[in-house]
Amino acid sequence: MAKKIFLCAVLLALFLGGVTYAFEGFDVYTDRWAPNNHYIPSGWMGDYGDLKFNDGCKENPYSGKTCIKIDYTAEVTQGAGWAGIYWQNPANNWGARDGGFDLTGAAVLTFWARGDKGGEVITEFKMGGINGEYGDSDSIGMGPIVLTTEWKKYSIDLTGVDVSYVSGGFCWSASKLDNPEGVTFYLDDIRYE
Repeated sequence: MAKKIFLCAVLLALFLGGVTYAFEGFDVYTDRWAPNNHYIPSGWMGDYGDLKFNDGCKENPYSGKTCIKIDYTAEVTQGAGWAGIYWQNPANNWGARDGGFDLTGAAVLTFWARGDKGGEVITEFKMGGINGEYGDSDSIGMGPIVLTTEWKKYSIDLTGVDVSYVSGGFCWSASKLDNPEGVTFYLDDIRYE
């Protein structure tokens, strides 16, 4: 009975606007197979044949046991001259299926990145941007970014961005023009805060 009364009080307070919702964070990636990873790196784009992806890399992760290692060879196997990966929900969702998350209250998207040799140019890191019947409510990005060999935290400010429906939780792209010999880089702790 006490649970029902409490639930009714909470619902009434929400209805009347008396309770404010505190966003407590939402993970895109923390470690391989982590149960709180909410998106799937399934949206391979451009010269996807030039990509190798390892989300269980144990080479100097920023935190935890693993990080993400991405190799982009820039061989232009599909003729695009660039490549990238979207973290999507559900997998391979380009806006045709329902599955976006309501991230209202998130103020920033943060992630850690480093290059293998330093000087790697990532054209853009972003969230959102998937179109279609179930497209993202908004998008925002940053770049180009030149990586160093040391882990560095990056933040995408979400002030004024509509994050009420996000299917494309995270994305990166790089080009052959910026990286004629290709790049190897690492990502870790991708999170909405």
